[in-house]
Amino acid sequence: MIDRTGLAEFLRVRREALQPEDVGLPRGHRRRTSGLRREEVALLCHMSTDYYARLERERGPQPSEQMLASIAQGLHLSHEERDHLFHLGGHTPPARGVSSAHISPGLLRVLDRLEDTPAEIVTELGETLRQSRLGVALTGDNTTLVGPDRSLGFRWFTDPSARRLYAAEEHAFLSRLYASGLREIAGRRGPGSPASALADLLLERSAEFRELWAAHEVGVRPKDTKRFVHPEVGALELHCQRLVDPDQAHALLVYTAVPGTESAEKLRLLSVLGTQPLR
Repeated sequence: MIDRTGLAEFLRVRREALQPEDVGLPRGHRRRTSGLRREEVALLCHMSTDYYARLERERGPQPSEQMLASIAQGLHLSHEERDHLFHLGGHTPPARGVSSAHISPGLLRVLDRLEDTPAEIVTELGETLRQSRLGVALTGDNTTLVGPDRSLGFRWFTDPSARRLYAAEEHAFLSRLYASGLREIAGRRGPGSPASALADLLLERSAEFRELWAAHEVGVRPKDTKRFVHPEVGALELHCQRLVDPDQAHALLVYTAVPGTESAEKLRLLSVLGTQPLR
């Protein structure tokens, strides 16, 4: 059963404890609000200001599990705080572990400070959970995808358009990389895991994947330099740095160019151009 008073008080306290710079928002001038404004939290949680305000006023319908998950992420809650939020909202908290989509506050804080750098947070299956502004400009918005299409490795073998963003001479290596990586994860997580289910689906749909899977290759690792072909700025060579949250099996990927190179100039141009529809 929902605890409306407890939920309202918890949301208000957490909102007032956060500052705009804590969540990657500009502070602006003449700011008198203690903590974040309700409209700022609503923006972070991808919901209307009216809906969020009603929760703080102990009104409105019981929030769904999806709404609570969005609020937990928007307010940068820890796993303990997220679970408490779900209990207050009258729901059972989601399971923790490697299959969880809840990003740790620490990883989110790092991403929030990388708006002028291509960056994304991904799961071990290559599902994009969050992107920086320039990350969206580089690869498109991958957070809106659903089902198995959320996984880049799945799209690589089932959707030809997924390969357009990568240099053609890298395609064969990337195919080996995704098949090898999925085999390692499926072996580590075991039968019945999301990784195993994804492999079964790819075995049904992709002849190329079936051939690579039959080779039982493991141990293929990503190259430090990734070669992109962007529809607006052309070829880029970017170095990829990875920060891993071992508890969640999430990774923050940060893409940078060597200063003074053509790729660095193209990144600056991409920042000016902003996001482009890549699909």
